[in-house]
Amino acid sequence: MKGNVISINISKKRGIPKAEINEGIFIENFGLKDDAHAGNWHRQVSLLSQESINKMIEQGVENLTSGSFAENITTSGIELYSLPVGTVLKIGETTQRVTQIGKTCHSKCAIFQKIGKCVMPNEGIFTEVLKGGVVRPGDTIEVIS
Repeated sequence: MKGNVISINISKKRGIPKAEINEGIFIENFGLKDDAHAGNWHRQVSLLSQESINKMIEQGVENLTSGSFAENITTSGIELYSLPVGTVLKIGETTQRVTQIGKTCHSKCAIFQKIGKCVMPNEGIFTEVLKGGVVRPGDTIEVIS
């Protein structure tokens, strides 16, 4: 199963939409360099598919872009939320392991206040970085185990 990276997104604070960057440097056992969610824990990197974002657009939510749901990596071509915890992904130069599917949504965060609803709690996933490296838009995502 293969997909693609649509964008890499970063923010200095948690709970706010992230801005697109040209490439991300992902650090082993830490996450995306300079991102607010990075650290030595199980939710180092967040991923959300463009297909999930499109569901929100189809429901009438306007002005959604990559990073609107505070995801670090916007993807295409893989139904992320159907991957079991423990799945290993090769994303660009990195290797990452799925650690969590979905999350509890903070209804008072800036994303919820701006958009009014959120797809991350059901369709976003989180990973830890097993092997660091650079990830760029257009890179391949491959399920390796």
